[in-house]
Amino acid sequence: MLKEQLKILIKLATIDNELADKEANLIEKIGKANGVSEDEIYQMIKNPEPIKNLDSLSEDQRFEYLYNIIQLMKIDGKVYKSEIVFCQEIAQKLGYKKKSVAELSKSIYSDPSITSDREELKTRLRKYSTK
Repeated sequence: MLKEQLKILIKLATIDNELADKEANLIEKIGKANGVSEDEIYQMIKNPEPIKNLDSLSEDQRFEYLYNIIQLMKIDGKVYKSEIVFCQEIAQKLGYKKKSVAELSKSIYSDPSITSDREELKTRLRKYSTK
């Protein structure tokens, strides 16, 4: 399922028709940390594939997907309406209400080295679950 998550991150990162260095670095970092080679990541960026059904993900996986796309949305310091809408659409596909994006955005930082209390965020996110 990691490659599916990378596809989502790539789609978000390129939604404004440019891939910022910080966005590419975060995608690469997530991919490498999970055993995806740099070549595979760049092939995915060059040849984006459609996003598949996300219904089979566990609660933890759904949270991680949403956390990572929100962090990516914020990483370049610019948040576009199209990025917010995309995150809301993915949130819905993951089984959360659109408002979950705003809720998590308050506590997710653009700098990946600053981490939030993930368990506390998961608890707050549960009230937005539609599953």
